[in-house]
Amino acid sequence: MKVTIKTYNAVAYWRWDAPSDDVCGICRVQFDGTCPNCRFPGDDCPILNGKCGHSFHLHCVNDWIQTESSRGLCPMCRQKFEFEAE
Repeated sequence: MKVTIKTYNAVAYWRWDAPSDDVCGICRVQFDGTCPNCRFPGDDCPILNGKCGHSFHLHCVNDWIQTESSRGLCPMCRQKFEFEAE
């Protein structure tokens, strides 16, 4: 008996290495979802952690830091926002 596979559909699942209940402090979307600027989740918008312990989507925190009212402060705790070195 010979079997020939004509087509197949691969399915994959991924998630960020973050707690499942964590959400971006700016857009309030879970990290498994997408920020408002992205169509698909993934490496184009990674999660950035601040030294203060708060996490944000890359696009969200970049937009926040560029606003004049942010003054370079974390939107959650208002400490000077510095990225945590990996």
